[in-house]
Amino acid sequence: MNRWVESRLPVMGVDSAQRVFRFAKRSVFQLAPGDPYYVENIFEALDEPGEWFLEKQTGRLYYLPRPGERWEELEAIAPVLVQVMRLEGAPSGSTNRTQAALIRGITFRGLTFCHTEWCFPEGFSSGKDRPNVAPAPEPNVGGFAQAAVGVPAAVWAEGARECVFERCRFLHLGTYGLELSQGCQSNRLAQCEFADLGAGGLKLGETVLRAEPARQTRGNEITDCHIHDGGLLFASAVGIWVGHSPDNRIVHNSIHDWYYTGISIGWSWGYGRAMASNNLVEFNEVHHIGVKSDGDGPILSDMGGIYTLGLQPGTKIVNNVWHDIAAIRYGGWGIYFDEGSSGILAISNVVYRTTHGGFHQHYGETNLVWNNIFAFGRDAQLQRTRPEPHRSFGFSTNIVYFSAGGLLAGDWSGDNYEMDRNLYFDTRLGTNAASLLFAGANLTGWRKRGHDVNSMFADPQFVGVAQDDFQVKPDSPASRLGFMPIDVSDVGPRGR
Repeated sequence: MNRWVESRLPVMGVDSAQRVFRFAKRSVFQLAPGDPYYVENIFEALDEPGEWFLEKQTGRLYYLPRPGERWEELEAIAPVLVQVMRLEGAPSGSTNRTQAALIRGITFRGLTFCHTEWCFPEGFSSGKDRPNVAPAPEPNVGGFAQAAVGVPAAVWAEGARECVFERCRFLHLGTYGLELSQGCQSNRLAQCEFADLGAGGLKLGETVLRAEPARQTRGNEITDCHIHDGGLLFASAVGIWVGHSPDNRIVHNSIHDWYYTGISIGWSWGYGRAMASNNLVEFNEVHHIGVKSDGDGPILSDMGGIYTLGLQPGTKIVNNVWHDIAAIRYGGWGIYFDEGSSGILAISNVVYRTTHGGFHQHYGETNLVWNNIFAFGRDAQLQRTRPEPHRSFGFSTNIVYFSAGGLLAGDWSGDNYEMDRNLYFDTRLGTNAASLLFAGANLTGWRKRGHDVNSMFADPQFVGVAQDDFQVKPDSPASRLGFMPIDVSDVGPRGR
């Protein structure tokens, strides 16, 4: 595990005297001292209940039972298929000649899709150096540029329209669960579960930009789903990945227990052509990202509860809860606007317990961050990384509440950002606002630069911060700044 990816490196030889491993593939990035790693398929490591080892030469399977298990009552399943179902429609203008028409109006209800396995087939490309084109042969790389994007899905669709997956389960998979690829439009997933996954939950769209509207993936809905416990083989996989795909709705889902990112939107680095616009992310609870609920992790860096890339006019991140997000070296953020993220509105979100901050913008423009709560960042609360000649973002009517670390991290030079009418409170300082530092300056010096002129330093009066209840009391000073209470009672799947 290195930076934000994992590399799977088949061992070709070991020189014990020189302490050198020789691998059949190279890593995605140069490995660094201290990077976490594990070695698998070693008989001598069979030392804990629940572990197994397959001796390929003889076909003999060794297993250490868990307490109370009897071997004669166990069922062992060895997956054979990479995919369990394919929907092969033909979007207009595609090169798929095996199908004559789109697939329309099919409903899958109450089905369970399970038991696939996958590893790199011969000649497979990671696409590391070509993030915006289709894979080409590059078999010597043991990983992917980001999000384990090249791992296939157990259920795959192309040219599917108005189809429904309702109350389906995607379980015990070595891959992603479901992929809506080229030309998939106006499909709906409702009340589905994705769990025990080698890679991620869902993929919407492609890494390839499509000019023809019929070939674009757009207008799909994911609602009231439970997407959890993934990245077990490919740690960099994400709960929901959206590539070049606009007009999707991701609402009322529970996403948790991933080693990397909860929701990732966009696949263009910088200000070039992009298609992930007008996506809605609303009323989701996303938690235990990077670090799992049982305390496992973190093992990767540079992640977010939600992570965005590129131009995204009209994309909205509204009324979500993001919490318990951790990175091993850097970059455990709640809301993370990465390279070129622009035109996004983040409003009325609650973000708490992050290792590196509730909000980070690497670089971008015309983003608006309004009426959010950012609480309990460990190292910092807010970060801006790259100054640019245009306005980076507007940050107003937010509450920033913390008891560790600093307020601002990164580079806040240039002053091309707008910050005002926010409420800040460092519990260590009490009412001593003069001691709060804004990028090396006190509040007076910060205001001379034109920032937070109408902001306040005061206790927001949360109802029960020790119980993670961030509702503000009626007499909260935040209300005088225009802050509107955030109701999280309807966050997550409905009807659970």
